[in-house]
Amino acid sequence: MTKLPTLGPRGEGWVALQMILLASVALAGTLGPAWDGATRIGSVIAGVALIATGGTMGILGLRDLGANLTPLPYPRDEARLVETGIYARVRHPIYGGLVLGGAGWGLATASPIALVLALILLAFFNLKARREEAWLTIRFPDYPAYRLRTRAFIPFLI
Repeated sequence: MTKLPTLGPRGEGWVALQMILLASVALAGTLGPAWDGATRIGSVIAGVALIATGGTMGILGLRDLGANLTPLPYPRDEARLVETGIYARVRHPIYGGLVLGGAGWGLATASPIALVLALILLAFFNLKARREEAWLTIRFPDYPAYRLRTRAFIPFLI
């Protein structure tokens, strides 16, 4: 399946690392702008658009998961596989939304550090998703087929 560590019986360590990374992205945006002028105006517009898109993806993911929602990568005991709503297009819309939001924050605040941390966040969520998907494959026999037909984080991209 995967050689990634579980970091706790239900993946609690993955959530702790996620919180540290998210806080790091947020704090990096407060360090002051690295660019100004017309470039800054364009990056603020692009950043706000990414934050709005990421926020929408995250909210749809929360809504469509419903009672299946857990911050942990290990599925709830009573969980069912959700393949409808935004989950028909992307397997991890909350992770994708957080990455888009982090990149948007980096652009909106003109923070190269936040942008780099958003890329690190994407790499982290790739690892966390692989750990989560190993557990989902054990729990749901239909998961491998769902995985093949659905993007991981951002519809039409990745």
